[in-house]
Amino acid sequence: MDDGAEQFPAWVTWRRRPFPDANLLLLHGRRPALVDSGFVGHAQETAAWARAHTGHVALVVNTHWHSDHVGGNALLRAMGAGIAASSPDAQAVTRRDPGCCLAEYLDQPVSPYTVDEPLDDGQVLRLGDADWMVVRTPGHTPGHLSLWQPEERLLVAGDALSDYDVGWVNLALDGPDAAATALASLHRLADLPARSLLPAHGPIPADPSAAFAAATRRAQRLVDDPAGAVWYGARRILAFALMIRGGVPTTEVEPYLHDRAWLTDAARLLGRTSEALAAELVDTMLRSGAIVLRDGRLHATAEHTPVAAAALRVPFPRAWPAATPSGGEAAEPT
Repeated sequence: MDDGAEQFPAWVTWRRRPFPDANLLLLHGRRPALVDSGFVGHAQETAAWARAHTGHVALVVNTHWHSDHVGGNALLRAMGAGIAASSPDAQAVTRRDPGCCLAEYLDQPVSPYTVDEPLDDGQVLRLGDADWMVVRTPGHTPGHLSLWQPEERLLVAGDALSDYDVGWVNLALDGPDAAATALASLHRLADLPARSLLPAHGPIPADPSAAFAAATRRAQRLVDDPAGAVWYGARRILAFALMIRGGVPTTEVEPYLHDRAWLTDAARLLGRTSEALAAELVDTMLRSGAIVLRDGRLHATAEHTPVAAAALRVPFPRAWPAATPSGGEAAEPT
């Protein structure tokens, strides 16, 4: 259990985790279910935690396919769990599209997995011993979904919002309307009479209405300031890269950035060269305190859990083996 968890029914176990992992939500009952599975480097820890609390996970439900939400999928599936995800994500993962999970685009490793249960908007899904409604909430990603439990008025929001922020949007890949789409999804969620709001990152908001009001203001700023939205995404992606790599040597960080597709796209949208944007990004994040120079390496300052370097050595989706109907993908390293 964790902060705010006392408000949950007994069949809910919640764990807050720092980056690079998403929070964990375990739903007990005849069909034990885990919502999101964290980063690949901590998959063994995720699986051990779930086993300790329920003995067996029947289903993993992904709110979306970013690396901090699907990293334990391969291991948990090898242990007998099914994987459920939105239909757009499920179709792309089954096809083994090179862009799956944005893993290569963002340079964020994801072990190969298969989706067993595609989910559509309005679908009722049995998790634990309760029925949950699938709510499509695109914006942060096109396939993002949330989960609503009407009797207990529990709302699983994924990265649509948190107590302090909203998810970044990818205007380069998802189009100039991505921020407006995310804002519309927020309005849809705010219309649900949530008693408890469960975000994928950060604490459980003490006041869901206040959290929605703050998130709506933040999302509206991303709509009104597309350049700001691009900068916001770039800062988040670089910080994550530093987290999962234990920092990057100062001599290597700008060459690393020059090779990143996401930075090339951001530079194009901002009317800069990749070289100029890389230098400005590092400089502004140093000045803001978001990153720090220590022992010749740049490090993210936000709280995060270290990742073993070996955990990053998994193939990008273009090299994943064909999807299998029942297990079979290689489990991630520990």
